[in-house]
Amino acid sequence: MAKSKSPTPHALTVAAFKHDEAKRTNIPTAEYQSVMREADQKPIPVSYPRHPDADPLTEEKARRNRDLDPQLVWRGKDQQDWSDLVVHAPPLYIQEKVHPKALIDDLLHQSAPASPSGGEQLDFFADFNGLPEDAERTDFYQHAGHWSNRMILGDSLQVMASLAEREGLRGKVQCIYLDPPYGIKFNSNFQWSTTSRDVKDGNPDHITREPEQVKAFRDTWRDGIHSYLTYLRDRLTVARDLLTESGSIFVQIGDENVHRVRAVMDEVFGQDNFMSLIAFLKTSSSTTNALASTSDYLVWYTRDKTRTKFRAPTITKVLSGVGGGEYRSVMLPSGETRRLIDDEVAAPHTLPENSRVFRLDTVTSQSPGSKYTVEIAGRRFFPSGYWKTEEPSMKRLIRAGRIVPRSNSLGYLRFFDDYGALVLSNTWTDTQIAGRPGDKIYVVQTLPKVIQRCLLMSTDPGDLVLDPTCGSGTTAYVAEQWGRRWITIDTSRVALALARARLMGARYPYYLLADSRAGQLKEAEITQSAPSTRPTDGHIGHGFVYERVPHITLKSIANNAEIDVIWDKWQETLEPLRARLNQLLAQTWEEWEIPREAGPDWPDPATQAHAQWWQARIARQREIDASIAAKADFESLYDKPYEDKKTVRVAGPFTVESLSPHRVLGLDENDDLIDPVAEPKDGYGEKRDFVAIILENLKTAGVQQAHKTDRIAFTSLTPWPGRIVCAEGRFSGDQWPLAEDATTEKRAAIFIGPEFGTVSRPDLVEAACEAGDAGFDLLIACAFNYDAHSSEFDKLGRIPVLKARMNADLHMAEDLKNTGKGNLFVVFGEPDIEIQPVDGELIRVKVNGVDVFHPSTGEVRSDGAEGIACWFIDTDYNQEAFFVRHAYFLGTNDPYKSLKTTLKAEIDLDAWASLHSDTSRPFPKPASGRIAVKVINHLGDEVMKVFRIG
Repeated sequence: MAKSKSPTPHALTVAAFKHDEAKRTNIPTAEYQSVMREADQKPIPVSYPRHPDADPLTEEKARRNRDLDPQLVWRGKDQQDWSDLVVHAPPLYIQEKVHPKALIDDLLHQSAPASPSGGEQLDFFADFNGLPEDAERTDFYQHAGHWSNRMILGDSLQVMASLAEREGLRGKVQCIYLDPPYGIKFNSNFQWSTTSRDVKDGNPDHITREPEQVKAFRDTWRDGIHSYLTYLRDRLTVARDLLTESGSIFVQIGDENVHRVRAVMDEVFGQDNFMSLIAFLKTSSSTTNALASTSDYLVWYTRDKTRTKFRAPTITKVLSGVGGGEYRSVMLPSGETRRLIDDEVAAPHTLPENSRVFRLDTVTSQSPGSKYTVEIAGRRFFPSGYWKTEEPSMKRLIRAGRIVPRSNSLGYLRFFDDYGALVLSNTWTDTQIAGRPGDKIYVVQTLPKVIQRCLLMSTDPGDLVLDPTCGSGTTAYVAEQWGRRWITIDTSRVALALARARLMGARYPYYLLADSRAGQLKEAEITQSAPSTRPTDGHIGHGFVYERVPHITLKSIANNAEIDVIWDKWQETLEPLRARLNQLLAQTWEEWEIPREAGPDWPDPATQAHAQWWQARIARQREIDASIAAKADFESLYDKPYEDKKTVRVAGPFTVESLSPHRVLGLDENDDLIDPVAEPKDGYGEKRDFVAIILENLKTAGVQQAHKTDRIAFTSLTPWPGRIVCAEGRFSGDQWPLAEDATTEKRAAIFIGPEFGTVSRPDLVEAACEAGDAGFDLLIACAFNYDAHSSEFDKLGRIPVLKARMNADLHMAEDLKNTGKGNLFVVFGEPDIEIQPVDGELIRVKVNGVDVFHPSTGEVRSDGAEGIACWFIDTDYNQEAFFVRHAYFLGTNDPYKSLKTTLKAEIDLDAWASLHSDTSRPFPKPASGRIAVKVINHLGDEVMKVFRIG
C-alpha cells in the first residue's frame, strides 16, 4: 500500500486501500473493441432454470410442492415458467481508469514544486495491470490482473449475467444491496440532470430522455405491477447466482410493494433462507391524508442460511438514551445502592468516582432447566419457572454479589458497563438523524448508515459487494469506506456521473490494518501483550484493528472458578473480624446483617473492627469484579476500527465501464434479441417497423445542422439493401456547406442506430466503408446516443460523416411525445478545446464550451464552460486505455469539499481552485505524442477528442 511523500515532516499523508490478494479478469478497453475476436464480441446466452427440478443449486426449492405451496401469481408468469430465464451476456468495455490518489498527489506536487513530478503517476496506473509476464493485453478473458473496483453503465440483468458467465464471478459476491424502484412511477426513480433533483411526475421537461432509461420505463413498466414483478424476479434470479454460499442480499423497498417483494424472494431464495425484515426510519415522509409513512424496509435473504456470515450490529449504549432506559439504580463505591436522580441520568459524570449504574434482571427462565431452593441472606427462594443456571453456579453468582433478593423473587444484578454495546433488533430508529453527510445529490439517494449496517453485518474487509442500482453511488461510497471491494451498475449516465464525482473526491479515515506493523503495535497495546513478530504484507482481507468492549454475562460469571478462590482467600480475613465484632457487641450477626455505619455508643475496638471488616469486604468485591472483567469475553466493535490520524484516505482505483454499446442494449423486456426492423408495438402483437418510422420522420423533418439556417431537406429517401446502410437520401448540394459542387445533387448513405443503445466508433467506421464502396457522397448517422470515442470521428477517406442525434420523442411512450418541437434529427459540433503552450516543454488545455443537445426540446445549444459538469485529461494517451490523470469539475457541487478542508495545510488554495476551472494545470508534453480530453455535460453525455502533440 503506497502512501504519498509528505511535503513537510508534519504533513498529513494521503493513502488508498488496495486489494492485492484479489484479482479480476482481463477485459477489453473501449480502444480494443475493434481488435476483439468476433466470438468474444457476441452476446452469450446464459440460461437460469426457473423450475426447481432443473436447478441442482437450489435444494430448498426442490423440496417444495409447487402445487401446494403458496406463491405470488401475476400476468405472464405461467408463460415465463414454461422455459428457463435466458439472459444475453455481452462483453463489458472499460471506458476510463480512475485513481483518485494520483489526482491528489498531482495537487500535492503543484503545491510543493520541489517534490517529484507527475511521472510518479505511472506507478499508480500500473495498479490496473498485473497480468502475467507472458500474457498479451489483448488476451481477453484468459488472464487475471490486479483488482480495481467497477462502475458499469448498462442494464443490471445483462451486466450481472456477463460478470457471472464471462468473468467467473458466479458464487463470488458476498453481499448484494438492491434498491429497486419502490413503485411503478417513472420520474420518482430517475433524475434527468446532474444539476437538479427536482423531478415531478407529469412534467414533460423533467422526464429523462436517456435511451436506456426510456427502455427501463417503457419496456419494464408497460404492464404495470405485472411487469414490475417480472423485473424483480429476473434480477433476483441472476443476482442469486452471483452470491457466495455465505452471502446475503438486501432489498430496500417501501411499504407499497414490500409484501410482494417478500413473496417473490421466497420463491427465488426459498423461505428457509429468509433472515429478517428490517424497518428503518427515513428522513422525510410524503404528505398524505392517512397515516404518514416514515419508514422503509430491508428484506434480507441469504444464499444458505446455515452458512450465513453474520456480525451482530451494535450501537453504544447511552444512559439517557438508547439501551439505558432500565438502568435507574447506582451502586456507590461503598457498596450501598440507591435510585438515580434525573440530573444523574442526564449527566452520569456527576456520580462519585467508581460508582456503577445497574438494573435488576430476571434469573429465571420458562425454558426447562434446574429447580432447587436457593438460600440467600437468611431467606429461601424457589423459582416459578426454572433457574437459568445450575446450583453450584448459582452459589458462585451469590458470592460474586450478582444475586439480589427481592420481595418474593431473586434478581440478577446487571451493571451498565457489563456490556457497553447494544445489539440492534430489526427496527432501526436512529437512521433518520445524521444519516447522510453533506447535501443530497440524487433524487433517490439512500442513507449511508443503512447500507453501512448491512455491509458490516454480512461482510468482512476485502469481500465483494454488488449494487445493481447505483443511483448516487452510496453503496460504492460505503463499501470503499469499510475496505470492501465493490461493483455498481446503473442505466443512467446522470447517476454514474454523480457517483463518479462523489468517489473521486471522497475522504475517508485511514483504518489500521491488522496485517500491518502499526496494527500489530496497536493490538499489543490493547491486549497488553508483546507485539507480534509475524511479517506483514498489508493485506486488507485480514481486517482492521477494532475497538472492543467486554461482554460480561451471567454464564461467564457462573463459570469463573477464580471467584471461589478469591472468596476463600478473603474469608480468612473477614470471618475473624466478624467473630471479633460479634464478641465485642454481644451480637450474632451474619455477613449480610452487619450494618453500614458503626453505632455512636460502640466502643473503639468494635468501631475499629467494623471499619476493618468493611474495608476487607469492599476489597474482596473489587477483586472479584476485576476477575470477572478479566475473564470476560471481548467483542469487537466492527463499526469502530482504530484510525491513523496522520493519514487521510481517498478511494482506491476504479474503472468506469459500459456494455457493448451497439449490439446488446437492443433487447426486449423478456431479454430476447430485438429484430431492429420489427419490434412489437407496446407489447400487444401489432408490429411496428422502427427503421420505417425513423425514415418517414427523417424524410419529413430533414437534418438540422449546428447552425439554425443549415438544414438538409431530402428530395427523396428510399430503402437501400445494405448490411448497415439502410437508406439512400438525395438532396441539393447547396444545403451542405462542405459540398465541393453546390449545383449537383448529393447522395447520402443513411445509417440508423439501435432504438435502445449507443453507436460506437466501429459502427461508424463500418457504415462509412459500406457507403464508400457503394459510391455515396457522405454518411449520415442517426442515433439516440454516441459513445465518447465516436465524437472525434467525422471522416473516413473521402466519405464525410455527419452524426445526427435523434430526438427521444421518436421512441418514447405516448405520454412523453408532444414537446412541440420539430428538430428530430440534429447534428451538433464537437467541444471547443484549445491546446496552449506554456514555458518550456509544458502545455495546458482550455475548454471554451460544448454544444449540448437538449432532448426535451430537440435543440442544440452552444454553451460555454457552464454547460460542462466535468472534464478529464489523459495527459499521456497510449490509445490502449483512457487514464484520468487530470480531473476538473465545473458544476455547483464540489466533490473535493471535505478533502479541501482536511488537506488545507498540504495543498494550497490555488491548487484546489484549479480543479474548478476550464483551464487545466500545465503538464509536460506526452511521451506517447498524444493527449485525450473527455468532456461530460450535465445530461451525462460524453465526448472525447484525441490531440497529437508535436
